Amino acid sequence: MLYKTIIGLEIHIEPNTNSKMFCSCPQNHFGAKPNSQTCPICLGLPGALPIANKEAINKTIKLGLALGSDISKISKFYRKHYFYPDLPKSFQTSQKDNPFCIGGELMGKKINHIHLEEDAGKLIHQDGNSLIDFNRSGCALIEMVTEPVFHNVEEVISFTKELQLIARYLDISNADMEKGTMRLEANISLSTDHGLQSTAKLPDYKVELKNINSFKFLEKALIAEIERQTIALDNSEKLVQETRGYDENTKTTFSQRTKADSHDYRYFVEPDLAEIKLENSKFEILNSKLPELPEQKRKRFAEQYKISSDYINILVSDFDRANYFEVAVKLDPSLTKSIADLMINKQFDKKYAAASLVRKLKEITNVEYSSQSDLEEAIREVLYESPDIVTSYKNGKGQVIGFLIGQVQKKLGGKGNPNMVNLKLTEELTNKNF
Repeated sequence: MLYKTIIGLEIHIEPNTNSKMFCSCPQNHFGAKPNSQTCPICLGLPGALPIANKEAINKTIKLGLALGSDISKISKFYRKHYFYPDLPKSFQTSQKDNPFCIGGELMGKKINHIHLEEDAGKLIHQDGNSLIDFNRSGCALIEMVTEPVFHNVEEVISFTKELQLIARYLDISNADMEKGTMRLEANISLSTDHGLQSTAKLPDYKVELKNINSFKFLEKALIAEIERQTIALDNSEKLVQETRGYDENTKTTFSQRTKADSHDYRYFVEPDLAEIKLENSKFEILNSKLPELPEQKRKRFAEQYKISSDYINILVSDFDRANYFEVAVKLDPSLTKSIADLMINKQFDKKYAAASLVRKLKEITNVEYSSQSDLEEAIREVLYESPDIVTSYKNGKGQVIGFLIGQVQKKLGGKGNPNMVNLKLTEELTNKNF
């Protein structure tokens, strides 16, 4: 039987604040000696009182504004109760009603809300023992909750990668999954309702995949869980609401615990923190500081610089690299395509300052050699006349480029600038439209 995959995401991002959510301990815990960055507040000791981190609140709102969320003018923190060894207070200070950001969308996928909370500690399992590092306990943590609007693995991967890039463009977090500053959880269920996706009836269960720390891990875990649920439903088994992990060795998911509903957490308003009132002027200030976002930059690069979409995606995937490209192009717009090629294929942006790169290109394009138009025409003719050689090159035989260079020089009577011939020939061969 065919089933409709329904996936909702919970994405956690640690903002790059100086201190934790409710105390002055350092927020950056990566590589620190275990339990060296703690205090009475983040350890939940009696009498310790929290103070909300203004910087973390601003970064949460900044993300919401970038994604078109409505910003709550009055927001509150709640106590979310559950017992687990890495939670020293036996409750997590989080949000429930009126989170900072409500609604919004990314890549056409609707966002339910974005809220701010504190992180738990980290459990380390080794040699049959479980150790706890509380350095992460109390760290500020932005959580985005999407609607259950994903229907295949590819959509999920694209969405999470774009969100990671946006976090970096906004400078709210490096969102590095290897360092744990971005973590993913996916809620998955399969539906037999084959109506329109917008009106499909949601199943009465969902399985949450936790502790996902890479995009590849996320892809494998989703595929494994969808396969498990499909087999279970085919065999008329009853699927239950639970939390599961993914085992890389067996390529399967495994049950961790049954999943609680909202009422099980016994939420109530945090009595030690006042409600937070936000003014419109605050939104306007933060909105005015938003940078050009990745998708906006991709569209502008395509219109302004007329370079291939592959080049654009590579340049835009790194905020600093995209800026380097624009600085270099402003120095000599006639070298736009050559600058992009040298950055991507030769990594020249890692070797030279922008001005040095442009000077080097001008040396390469010295007018004593054949004109650029003659060079490009010669390259087109050679490639048209040598389809078998071109196919060999695209199949990985890079050494054949020497033959093509020789043919181009032959047509130019030996007057082609060697560096420019190589550069332009490589550029044309890597053009996916060729």
